[in-house]
Amino acid sequence: MSEEIDISKALKAAINTGKVEFGIDQTEKAIKAGKAQMIVVSANCPSAALVSNKDVKVHVYSGNNMELGALCGKPFSVSALAIIDKGTSNILTL
Repeated sequence: MSEEIDISKALKAAINTGKVEFGIDQTEKAIKAGKAQMIVVSANCPSAALVSNKDVKVHVYSGNNMELGALCGKPFSVSALAIIDKGTSNILTL
């Protein structure tokens, strides 16, 4: 099974059953507040601070921000998102 299928299912489950913050600013705020359990960044995420973050687990999604936005079911590009509550997903095992 490819990583793409796993992350798309895991992300959808986290978005639908848990709490997820979208966007670089929201993600950075969630990390600073200590709320983020994990962050997912697109391959072309412009924030070097998020990509190299040591405070929380970082998963770099292989697609770009448009693909990550589409994967999340959003009508806009998503460069970064923070998993606040994973809900029923297994995303934290990535």
